[in-house]
Amino acid sequence: MNYLKRLYTYQSERFPLLAHGLLIASFTFSAAAYSRLCRGMHDFIGWQVFLPGIFITLTLFLLVRIFDEHKDAEDDAKYRPELPVPRGLVSLNELKTIGVIVFGLQIAVLWIWLPDMFPIFFVVIAYLSLMGKEFFIAEWLKKHQFWYVVSHMFIIPLVDVFASGLDWLVGGLTPPLGLLFFFAVSYFNGIVLEIGRKIKSPEQESEGVLSYTAQLGTRRAVWTWVGILLATLGLAIAASVFAGLGVGTIIFLLIVFFLCLGIAWRFLQQYSPSRAKAIEIASGFWTLSMYLSLGGIPMLKALFS
Repeated sequence: MNYLKRLYTYQSERFPLLAHGLLIASFTFSAAAYSRLCRGMHDFIGWQVFLPGIFITLTLFLLVRIFDEHKDAEDDAKYRPELPVPRGLVSLNELKTIGVIVFGLQIAVLWIWLPDMFPIFFVVIAYLSLMGKEFFIAEWLKKHQFWYVVSHMFIIPLVDVFASGLDWLVGGLTPPLGLLFFFAVSYFNGIVLEIGRKIKSPEQESEGVLSYTAQLGTRRAVWTWVGILLATLGLAIAASVFAGLGVGTIIFLLIVFFLCLGIAWRFLQQYSPSRAKAIEIASGFWTLSMYLSLGGIPMLKALFS
């Protein structure tokens, strides 16, 4: 299999560019839009800022994947031989080369279009580098999964700071206080995704592969997921109130929450791979709904009104 075909297969399995691109574009649009809405602005940032911003946020998450491949290489080889790196589809050196090229492209894009964003960018890269080294306490983090999740999820609001900065930092302004709620929503969305993708039915559990159902017990893991949803809902409602988004946004958030609660309840009634997968899908739907309802949809309504 030639090099480009191998890379295409790798991305389809580990970082599907179309799906991730749409989600991250929504994430970036919503973060910048929410910042503007908090400032009472009803127009969007220029495309010459937004499009380079999407490139940076998308490739930052690609770097997260590449760092994870290196960080998890030993466990993947031992417990997940079907993954692309252990089975020899791509090598760690090839991924490292891609990471270096991506980083170089990021520097070029920032230099040409977004020079004001360098400080936040390097903060994100510094934190990502610490994550890649497991903060130099890898063994301790393996034994304390709670702190592993807490520490690693900060990368999402950090990227969110970058995305929102396409509005306030490029404009040379002080960030609106409402962004604190938005960043908190981003943080908890990361935990929703993390737990949701690792809820398994009993027949899906396997040695050496982390799942929260195995670690916490099935019912406790599911109710933990629901509890994080509820906390995120509260923060999202606070964010919507701060930005003056109206009661319609709150009703939408509540509808999405109860849809996800119904999916969790169905799984608790019958453990099955399909219903576990539904929770994973619901986690992604929840995350996308949070971003679009807080920034994306209100900004689109303002633009087309």
